[in-house]
Amino acid sequence: MDITYIPMARGFVYLAVVLDWFSRRVLSWRISITMEAAFCVETLEDALARHGKPDIFNTDQGSQFTGSAFTACSPTTALRSAWTARELGGTTCSSNVCGAASSNEEVYLRAYDSVNDGRASIGRYLDFYNGRRPHSSLDGMTPDRAYCKPLPLRLAA
Repeated sequence: MDITYIPMARGFVYLAVVLDWFSRRVLSWRISITMEAAFCVETLEDALARHGKPDIFNTDQGSQFTGSAFTACSPTTALRSAWTARELGGTTCSSNVCGAASSNEEVYLRAYDSVNDGRASIGRYLDFYNGRRPHSSLDGMTPDRAYCKPLPLRLAA
């Protein structure tokens, strides 16, 4: 799970994303005008309701993820055994996952006039990103296809 800021014509908003790291599929996202933990909790609750509990759950060290409003909520309590990795020193495999793909292809090409305009445009982009944008790291598959495709069976030698 990650959070990034989105520039607007006047000011900025925050985008929280739960991403399946293997397939790069955005499982859930929310936009907020504040960095309070509540919208991060809502994003996580939505991802868990739709996709179940992951084996590994990762966040960065931002206050919205380390404060009691997030760590004491029921979804993160349910994730205790999966919450094995926290970003230390600023960079891990998730390093700003929600900003990386969206920033060059969507966010920095526009200056949204309103939160609703930004939310609608980012929603359209994330639908494109999940369903139609091929990824070289996924052998040209889209995140949706990689997420739904069963892993190949590999037998030990």
